[in-house]
Amino acid sequence: MQKLNFPEYSFRFKNSENKVSVFDEIRKKFVILTPEEWVRQHVVQFLIVSKKYPKSYINVEKSIQINGLTKRYDVVVFYPNGTIFLAVECKAPEIKISQETFNQIARYNLNLKASYLMVTNGLNHYFCEMDFENEQYNFLKELPALDLKNN
Repeated sequence: MQKLNFPEYSFRFKNSENKVSVFDEIRKKFVILTPEEWVRQHVVQFLIVSKKYPKSYINVEKSIQINGLTKRYDVVVFYPNGTIFLAVECKAPEIKISQETFNQIARYNLNLKASYLMVTNGLNHYFCEMDFENEQYNFLKELPALDLKNN
């Protein structure tokens, strides 16, 4: 798999029926290793190892309803009170991050109401803080720490 713009992390792999799978620490199972999954697994490790977000507050690949359609978010991080701190949209490395990518996560966030957004293709990472009052997001240099006391 392609080298991504993340620190080096260690992963568990499995090969069966000529398909490589990677172990997802959050879902606690092996999942088929696609380019997007490679990015998603790096994001999960980035959140756990680099950002020190507790594993128990991270959720991966869950269904949500958006305008009557079932969609799946890539990664979310919850506050202790159950509201959403961060929503992450992962794309495969060959997919360019465009306005449409931000529109997609913004649509998801109408339901999720995350305080922060992250969009990445593994090579380029964008972090945003939501400004719900003005219905916009503001770009950040990096994600803040997860405050486990105030929520």
